[in-house]
Amino acid sequence: MNLPIRPRRLRKSAEIRDLVRENSVTPQDLVQPLFVIDGSGPAEEIASMPGQRRLTISQLVAECRELYEAGIRGVALFPKLDARLKDPRGTEALSKKTLILRAVRAVKAAVPKLLLFTDIALDPYTSHGHDGVLTEDGSDVDNDATVEILCKMALLHAEAGVDFVAPSDMMDGRIGAIRAALDATGYEGTGLLAYSAKFSSAYYGPFRDAVGSASAAGTTLLNKDTYQLDPANARAAAREVALDEAEGADIVMVKPAGPYLDILRQTRTATNLPVAAYQVSGEYSQIVAAAQMGWLDRERTRDESLLAIKRAGADIILSYFAGEIARQGV
Repeated sequence: MNLPIRPRRLRKSAEIRDLVRENSVTPQDLVQPLFVIDGSGPAEEIASMPGQRRLTISQLVAECRELYEAGIRGVALFPKLDARLKDPRGTEALSKKTLILRAVRAVKAAVPKLLLFTDIALDPYTSHGHDGVLTEDGSDVDNDATVEILCKMALLHAEAGVDFVAPSDMMDGRIGAIRAALDATGYEGTGLLAYSAKFSSAYYGPFRDAVGSASAAGTTLLNKDTYQLDPANARAAAREVALDEAEGADIVMVKPAGPYLDILRQTRTATNLPVAAYQVSGEYSQIVAAAQMGWLDRERTRDESLLAIKRAGADIILSYFAGEIARQGV
């Protein structure tokens, strides 16, 4: 064939493919989510997330030190509380001695340069499993009452030394309110990662098991449609991102990542802020489970899924694969 243009010339060797590769995922792009529990017992395996564990504070510190030495620069911390500490208003979230604050202080003391992101939402603390307090009739989450609590929660986290508070609740106006509260109390240097386009997704089930909000609610299928985004709506996601940017977010995020690559690309095009994406528990677990059955190559599928997220426009990827990638030197 007389073909002057042969694209395969750029694919004929590993060296050429490396030379012309457009996107790559490095440990510095990744944030590892970690789960913390109280006490001094053994780590708890999370059945719905094979390979992930709930760690005591001392185990968490050791893990964070290893992750930083392997090249991971940030971790996102999530507490699993004893059910006896939960109530309808999530009161434990505002305790100065609550688990997550003790964990933050311990990690910062041991690995001060590791970036800490902490979740600002009430679902690990409420007995009903929702991200905020309920209205009087219990039919919905009370937006403004929840935002008031979240502002107090964010201040406690900033005081403990987190680098970024990360509101994941999807209440209206919470980014501006939290930013104003932080700035008014001398924490203008604390960053704000906004879960801006967080969809009401079926992919969150294993996470809800991991933090215990599923057991609190009695189901992993807890309906959060009145505050999380409708999976059908791209324009609504764009509006949320624009609002969060205008209200003072430092980083905006799309969650989940893999099923919403179009939203991720849309977000990357619309803003000059750093864009994060969360490869959520369901994305992780389906890859791991299929690999355990021998249906998929774990590493190749893992790496392809992360490349897709990076290619779509993510600057930062929260992924449960982060630690293993860094330790493998990928």
